[in-house]
Amino acid sequence: MPDATGPTATGSDPVAAAGGTRQRILQATYDCVARWGLGKTTVEDAAREAGLSRATVYRYFPGGRDELIDAVVAWEYGRFFTRLYDEVQSSASLEELMERGLMFAHRAIREHEVLQRMLQTEPEVLLPKLTVESAGTTEVIAAFLLPWLARHRLAPGVDPDEAAGFLARMVLSYIGSAGRWDLDDPEQVARLVRAELLAGIVPPGG
Repeated sequence: MPDATGPTATGSDPVAAAGGTRQRILQATYDCVARWGLGKTTVEDAAREAGLSRATVYRYFPGGRDELIDAVVAWEYGRFFTRLYDEVQSSASLEELMERGLMFAHRAIREHEVLQRMLQTEPEVLLPKLTVESAGTTEVIAAFLLPWLARHRLAPGVDPDEAAGFLARMVLSYIGSAGRWDLDDPEQVARLVRAELLAGIVPPGG
């Protein structure tokens, strides 16, 4: 069966010409990981699932299985933050933005069946890869929060850049471990945001 060729494919395959082959491989690999796990998924599995040859997969991922698995983790990680952005971008205030973001992220992670299964069965494989992906996430979140802080009245002496970095680190921390807070409860999330996260950054009564 003919498959989509490499990155130079032409109009004979519009999907490949539009860069869809890489997406197709990533989706197929994700489906294999969902079925068999990170440790057992191979290049051959991904190629078969995508309906492509091994040679085509290697043209897009010359590093082989390791590069492919790293790419699919990064791809799903990016999809998560795209959904998070879509959820919060229409917020009317910094407070609402953070409340919606925390609740959505908490719920999305809890309901992500593949992630939860990997954390139970293959944490030694998954967690190092998530650590790599999260390395630049603080900076990305801080950059997103900065314009919101710039528009908000801040407490005297608060530097917006420092506040954005602090809030980004705290958001990631609470997404990973909510501690005593119930992030499914809007009232508790509002108290967390206003009484702890924004305390000292936004003046009382903000």
